[in-house]
Amino acid sequence: MFVSDFRKEFYEVVQSQRVLLFVASDVDALCACKILQFRYFILINCGANVDLLDILQPDEDAIFFVCDSHRPVNVVNAYNDAQIKLLIKQDDDLEVPAYDDIFRDEEEDEEHSGSESDNGSEPSEKRTRLEEEIVAQTMKRRQRREWEARRRDILFDYEQYEYHGTSSAMVMFDLAWMMSKDLNDMLWWAIVGLTDQWVQDKITQMKYVTDVGVLQRHVSRHNHRNEDEENALSVDCTRISFEYDLRLALYQHWSLHDSLCNTCYTAARFKLWSVHGQKRLQEFLADVGLPLKQVKQKFQSMDISLKENLREMIEESANKFGMKDMRVQTFSIHFGFKHKFLASDVVFATMSLMESPEKDGSGTDNFIQALDSLSRSNLDKLYHGLELAKKQLRATQQTIASCLCTNLVISQGPFLYCSLMEGTPDIVLFSKPASLSLLSRHLLKSFVFSTKNRRCKLLPLVMAAPLSVEQGTVTVVGIPPETDSSDRKNFFGRAFEKAAEGTNSRTLHNHFDLSVIELKAEDRSKFLDALVSLLS
Repeated sequence: MFVSDFRKEFYEVVQSQRVLLFVASDVDALCACKILQFRYFILINCGANVDLLDILQPDEDAIFFVCDSHRPVNVVNAYNDAQIKLLIKQDDDLEVPAYDDIFRDEEEDEEHSGSESDNGSEPSEKRTRLEEEIVAQTMKRRQRREWEARRRDILFDYEQYEYHGTSSAMVMFDLAWMMSKDLNDMLWWAIVGLTDQWVQDKITQMKYVTDVGVLQRHVSRHNHRNEDEENALSVDCTRISFEYDLRLALYQHWSLHDSLCNTCYTAARFKLWSVHGQKRLQEFLADVGLPLKQVKQKFQSMDISLKENLREMIEESANKFGMKDMRVQTFSIHFGFKHKFLASDVVFATMSLMESPEKDGSGTDNFIQALDSLSRSNLDKLYHGLELAKKQLRATQQTIASCLCTNLVISQGPFLYCSLMEGTPDIVLFSKPASLSLLSRHLLKSFVFSTKNRRCKLLPLVMAAPLSVEQGTVTVVGIPPETDSSDRKNFFGRAFEKAAEGTNSRTLHNHFDLSVIELKAEDRSKFLDALVSLLS
């Protein structure tokens, strides 16, 4: 079900009930969980094998059981429906639309818009041909209007089904604000949750800017409210600030050169996988006026005289190199005078902790580590996450360069396809859904800048990576086309289900994101054939 009034339909319903809460494996969901944990409810985090009925005592108010299991149905099936009630949305009646019902190639209209040469024709033949052309153009315009109307209806139906771009953390913060229980920590988690949505391309730029404006007003209100507190300027203070900062990943905790090379926005536009792209980066740095010695050392060690106007200098040069939005609206948080983080820093760090491939950590341990890193009392974990994020971003760009240079991205007709093979360097970093999805989005952006094929620029991407060699499984994700459209819907979730059903492919839909599945490697060929047929 969809909740419209969160206080009446959510809080007042669950405040005296026992509730089972499933937290998705993304940073926005973790931030929403943090807000719930921090203020409203007792939080219990344990494995899926614990007896929930022993934990949830009748005399407690609202206890949330947090489970990071990828298969919540297994947990639910272990308990009586009379004891645990779930509110779900039925979507079995939704069908996957045909590719041409959603996407239209503009060159098709251009190809048929001109008229054939009629030199040497008789006047009567010219008149007849002109009349036929007018009728044909009229029919094409009518068909285009019918197609657009049908597309609007389909997208409206899917808007009720697909994730519609609202940050879960912002929703929880709004609830806290309506109840006058919002605190600075909650506001920061709402900011991080929104930033995660933007980093993962789950919301449009316009939606992001609009929500940033909403949160900026809350930041001003909190800063004004805290001005009278005795510890406002102390070494222990926590202060959130609105900033217009560089669109460079982790640059304040890295070197500027590493950040430029491993941020998707700059790497794709410079085409850093090519020799020409590397030369353009050198030209860019020369235009900015930054010596290589300075940009290749840690940002904190750069000359203060260079850092004072660095943002303006980089933005000015970026405009010359075709990067018009090098600076973006964002937020930062200061813990005392020493620790400062941009919201995107926390997103990358938390995501890397959650999907860390380190051998001494299980999935549940990673989940708890990521959840803990969002608290100020665990800055050591956050800094560890930053180091993991650097490794992840570097491996992402190296993998993208390898895929593009070896032509691993191929057209399957209605979509592009890329498969990472076992033995690929750092392949273990891309077996988890969020990491593989981020790689896929960055690969698609880079491919769009590298290809001259106009049609390929309008196609979505399906990507596969090895999951378990012992079990012979792969992780498959689907990414919508890289367009500027505001209605970028991801239809791969239902398409994957239909393709698997039609071919009896052995798949597991274990994730909250329906566009991520686990597939037996042996079934990959027939699964892809069915997917091509389905979307053609």
